[in-house]
This record gives sequence, structure tokens and C-alpha cells, in this order.
Amino acid sequence: MKLKFILCLLLSGIFFQIKAQQYSIIPQPVMVIPGTGTFDFSYSVNIVFDKEQNENADYLNQYLAKYYSVRPILGGGMKKKIALRNPGIQTDNLIQHDDEYTLSITGDSIIIKGSSAGVFYGIQTLLQLMPAEKISSFQIPCCDIHDYPRFSWRGMHLDCARHFFSVEFVKKYIDMMAYYKLNMFHWHLTDDQGWRIEIKQYPLLTQIGSYRKETMVEKNFDPYIGDKTPVDGFYTQEQVKEIVQYAAKRHITIVPEIEMPGHSQAAIAAYPELACYGNNYEVWTKWGVTNVTLCPTSDVIQFYENILSEIISLFPGKYIHIGGDEVPDDHWKNSKQVAELMHEKNLQTYAQVEAYFINQIEQYVISKGKKIIGWDEILEGGVSQSATIMSWRGTEGGVAAAKKGNDAVMTPGKYCYFDHCQSQNPLEPICIGGYLPLDTVYSYDPMPSQLSADESMHILGAQANVWTEYISTGDKIEYMIFPRMLALSEVLWTQKKNMDYWNFIGRLEKHFELLNMRGINYRVPDVKIEVRTMDGNKFMIGMSCIETDAMIHYTLDGSNPTETSLSYLEPLTLTAEECKKLKAIAITKSGKRSLIISN
Repeated sequence: MKLKFILCLLLSGIFFQIKAQQYSIIPQPVMVIPGTGTFDFSYSVNIVFDKEQNENADYLNQYLAKYYSVRPILGGGMKKKIALRNPGIQTDNLIQHDDEYTLSITGDSIIIKGSSAGVFYGIQTLLQLMPAEKISSFQIPCCDIHDYPRFSWRGMHLDCARHFFSVEFVKKYIDMMAYYKLNMFHWHLTDDQGWRIEIKQYPLLTQIGSYRKETMVEKNFDPYIGDKTPVDGFYTQEQVKEIVQYAAKRHITIVPEIEMPGHSQAAIAAYPELACYGNNYEVWTKWGVTNVTLCPTSDVIQFYENILSEIISLFPGKYIHIGGDEVPDDHWKNSKQVAELMHEKNLQTYAQVEAYFINQIEQYVISKGKKIIGWDEILEGGVSQSATIMSWRGTEGGVAAAKKGNDAVMTPGKYCYFDHCQSQNPLEPICIGGYLPLDTVYSYDPMPSQLSADESMHILGAQANVWTEYISTGDKIEYMIFPRMLALSEVLWTQKKNMDYWNFIGRLEKHFELLNMRGINYRVPDVKIEVRTMDGNKFMIGMSCIETDAMIHYTLDGSNPTETSLSYLEPLTLTAEECKKLKAIAITKSGKRSLIISN
């Protein structure tokens, strides 16, 4: 299959060497020095560790037992060892940062040094050197690795408001992040279409707000068509604590998002007094933006401060996401209370009304020792210097924030919205829209070029967002994020000078196998068809798939190809009529299939 890949690239005038990827590590480390020989894994391996590394030792032990039936002895005295060590104060000047690590593999030992987080990332690198099949005896290549990330905020977002996902899946999502050294989990818990977290002081938020009677079918806004299928579910506070602890052991910080003052109709359905007027609200069944918003009164602000009091007690991280995006002013324009507030506070615009609301909430959050983070709209009415901006409507919000001295997290839709389609193939599962292929994700540089050195210090990093209007199952989430999440991890971890898309593609092959071993439903890349004219009636056709071990099957009669169809082994010479009817599919060794592609 690698031969086919090269032949196709030659057809398009592209030539590069594909070398054997002995160290197929994603994200690419800062430095890898190949060694000689191998370290042999067997039942006689033991794990020794410093006191601060006990959770990392447990993680490694459980992983080896689950995937390889290797059961090391923790703290044993066997000759072959894996050592998890803290950096020495005087002897390890190489390690300067919390996420930094060194990994040294010789024939007799594997030594990972760093902080607890650094050692955990070193373990992820070690695991990627292991085979992508469940065997109990194997070897890994000797080497020395020194590594640290480019950005401190390496994030993934998950919308559990539009559709609810189980505790077990959220844990799997966290595991998937951890495999690729991502460390910030933005958990979207409330929206117009559902409230998903228990608040003990306000039980109706989950008794009423977590239940949606139905959901609109596909994109049938007008006329509206509902599916008549209820959607329900929320996380108890005990479940939240369990998930927070699970993430912490994987060095992932959870950033909870409680939307306000817009995207709040589920809360208003439970407590109608949160709106400026009216009492006949329901959890919204459509997608998009409802014109119902929270009323910016002292009672409503107090209500949300009480909610945040419980949220803050559950999440130990320093950030609380308060939304702030897409706040329509229709509801406020017709409100006597808002008119009185604007007169009393000398507010001239509705953007200033939102800013007043956000600022009141921010003061409360700060009083509890936390920081707010919000979507880039919160910049428009003015925020304090301690607020962090999440730039989603392009990069302009992040640039403006950094120039004002505010921290920013970059997440522009063009590069970071993983609910967008991965191809323009009409067979692609329904998505919200947009087009975000793998190479576009990889091409993104979160650091805006127009910032000065001082301003660039405010760019914390970036994250990808997974909005779930059209994603109702864990399998589809996995399909939407893989392999794009691997590209994102390299964008956020790997030093810019080491970024190389085709080198990344070469390393990706091993990771398709690892994803399969780990039970992750990744998207098999499409077959790429290259056409070159030979003469007026004949065409040379090359086909390739970046999952190079997949077999390409094709048909020339317009029928859909299967595993029994013709196998592509070398470039084809076809007539114009055959070209028109050509269809192809890639099928992996495990039986996973790409979408069928037509020429």
C-alpha cells in the first residue's frame, strides 16, 4: 500500500521519501535521539517510582495489564525496570517546566523524569512506542527523548447540553485527550436545549431543565419537524466529583461552562422568573439561538451566584466559563426592568447591559478565588483584565484581548470546530455545516503574527470545540474528532520548527492501529484519486489513502465497491467512460471502511 501512495504522489508531481517510522510519536517531541538495541517487555518487568509518582505508576500498571497482559511488579527488585522519577534539584537542570520530561530507554531500564504531569506525558510517549496489538511479550527501541509543550492550554471541548453523554463516555473522552497530551477539558453543561448538572439549591434545573420533549429533525427549521423522541439526562454532583478526580489523575483540568445571559432557555423553562416577562417557556427543541435571555436584575444575578457557588465547590480548576456568546437583545428591548436598569446605571447600549451582567458575575467569581473565561463577545462591553477570552469568531477576539492585556484561548471555527464536516463527500454523516479537513487543522498556528513578544504571552493556547446538535452518540463523537484531534495535539505541543505535515502523515499510520486497539471509532480517511491525461481517450489513474495499510477496492461500472471488488495494486489506465463510473473505498485490516468516493 505504501507503494501505491508513492506512485500516486509521483503522478501529482509530489515527491518525498517515506521512511520507516520507528518512533511514530504524536505529538512530535522536541528531541529524539535513536539508540541501539531494544528493551524487552515481559512479566519480569518492575516499576519503581518516587512518592509523588504513585498515581502515574498505577496508571502505567493498569494500562499494561489491560492492553498487553503485562503485569509489572510495583516497587519490585527485578533487573529490568521502569523508573518514574522526580527531577533532581541539582542534577536535572534540563527540566525547567511542569509539563517537561525526559525519557531514556536502554536494554535494561526505562527512566522517565519530570514533575508528576511531566512523567505522565512521558508515559504517553512510552506507550506510543509499544505495538498496536494486544500481545504479552514485545520489544521497544532504545532512545533518549527530551520534550516539552509549546502551549500551556491544550484543549478539547464537549457539548453535553444539546445531547447528553454518559459518565463512562466522558471518562473515555478524557482518556482520549490524555493519550495525546491534551490538558484542558472544556465541559459545556448548559444551553437552551438542556441543563445537565445537579444544583441542589435549585432542583427544577434538572427536574425540568434536563428534559427536552423532542428535537428538530435534521435542518427542518421552517416548517419545523420534530422527531417526537425525548432527550434527558444530567450529572449528579457525586458523578461530577468522580469525573473531576478521574481527569485530575490524567493531569487534565476541567473548565465547566454555565451559559449566561443567553443560551439559557432550559434554565428559564425550570424557573420562568429568570426571564424579564412571560411564564410559558419550555426547553428549546430547535437548534440555533433563541431570543429569550436572562433578565439582568439583582435577583437573577443572585440566583446565578448561588449556582456558581455550587459549581465552584465541584471544580478545583481556576477557570469558570460563563458563556456570554450570542446574546440577542429582543427580549431586553421589550422589558421595563431592563429600561429601568439602563437608566439607573447609565447604560447606553444592550452590549453594555450584557457587560453589566457579566461584570457582576465576574466580581462574584473573583471573590471566590477563580477567574472567568468567556466567548469573545464579552470583550464588546468591556471586561476586567483578569477575564480570559475564548476567540471563536475568527482570531480577532484573541488578538484584541492580548493587545488589551487579557489572556486568550484561540478556537476559531475555520480551524477548530470539529462539528464541521471532514470532507465534502455527500455521503458524510450529517454535520452542522462547514468544512474542516485534517490538513487544515494541522496548518493552524494559534499564535497571531501581528502580536508583539509581550502581547503574545497572553495567548495561552487553543482548543477544538465539539458542538453536538448533530452528534447524539459517542461513536459519532469519536468519528468527528479522530484523526483531527491528533493534528490538533501536534499544533499545540510541538515546537513550530518541528512541524511537518507529511512527516505527521507518516507517523499517523501507527496511530490508526493504536486507535483501533483502544476501541476508538476513528474516521478512515477517504481514497484520493489522481487523474492524469495520457492522450485524448486514455487517462492514468492513481489512488491512495493516508491509512496506507488499508486496501483500496474499486469498481468501474458505477456500483458501490466492497471487499470483493477489484483491488487497487498499481496505477490504472482507463477510458473516459470508465473514469466517469469509477468508485473506490478503503477497507482496513480490522474491517473499518472509508466513505465511498466517486471520481
